[in-house]
Amino acid sequence: MTDIRGLGYLRIQTTDVPRWRELVVDGLGMAVGSGPEPDGLYLRLDERRARLIVLPGKKDKALAVGWEVRDQFALQRVREQVEKSGVAVDVLSEDEARYRDAEQVIAFDDPSGTRVEVFFGPVLDHSPVVTPHGGRFVTGAQGLGHVVLPTPAFEEAYTFYTEVLGFLPRGAIRLGPPDAPGPARRVRFMGVNQRHHSLALCPAPHGGEPGMVHLMTEVDTLDAVGQALDRLGKLGFSISSTLGRHTNDRMVSFYVRAPGGWDLEFGTEGMLVDETYYTAEEITADSYWGHDWSGSEPLAAFS
Repeated sequence: MTDIRGLGYLRIQTTDVPRWRELVVDGLGMAVGSGPEPDGLYLRLDERRARLIVLPGKKDKALAVGWEVRDQFALQRVREQVEKSGVAVDVLSEDEARYRDAEQVIAFDDPSGTRVEVFFGPVLDHSPVVTPHGGRFVTGAQGLGHVVLPTPAFEEAYTFYTEVLGFLPRGAIRLGPPDAPGPARRVRFMGVNQRHHSLALCPAPHGGEPGMVHLMTEVDTLDAVGQALDRLGKLGFSISSTLGRHTNDRMVSFYVRAPGGWDLEFGTEGMLVDETYYTAEEITADSYWGHDWSGSEPLAAFS
């Protein structure tokens, strides 16, 4: 059983903070939070001061994926497991933890080179979350949402997340035709709470930046999803996938291309997993309906 409770935050770097603000504030309706970098964009979805952190830089890339644990004892157990696997762990200073709005933070690289930060004691902002379009985000016990990471070291990464960090397998989808020669390639989904998956790994031809396939955030109504889709069209953003319902997590969502060559998934009605009877399944179609990707530009991780 894992000590990780959920996806806590995602910190990214971009060459175009103003366009990101249009995307996530004007388009998706996230609230502007606060943080230490004066030129950074800090996005609130709930009582956390920032769930998505967008910082200016010379390249577009994922800086760190933050995973939350219950307390200092859980953090110590995660540290011991990671070190036991042979991966070096950095124990961040008090100032470095404060920068991340947490009491204590450890950091390490996964087998794909993704920077992982594990923390406890997030700092809360108890002022009302005032989103620009009135939407309410689904977080709480389910965490921020989910991330899909590309990896050229698939088996090593999957073993690390399941056997070292304790993520639970939540099914897969096979890539390519079922009769293709050679070993099967799959996208694998993993969970740590009732959200169907908080993490998925996707085989990629190469590593490097931006190091992300997509981030999913969820809202509480279908109307909020549809209204965001309309706003993004008017703002001139490229819609990578039309509205559709996924087969594995039942999410009704669309995908929009973010600056940097990866996507944001925005959805609603995601299923809740009951571990008393759940078994990992292999889906044979990504969606029951919709999710037309024919107009999508190539993802940076696969180009």
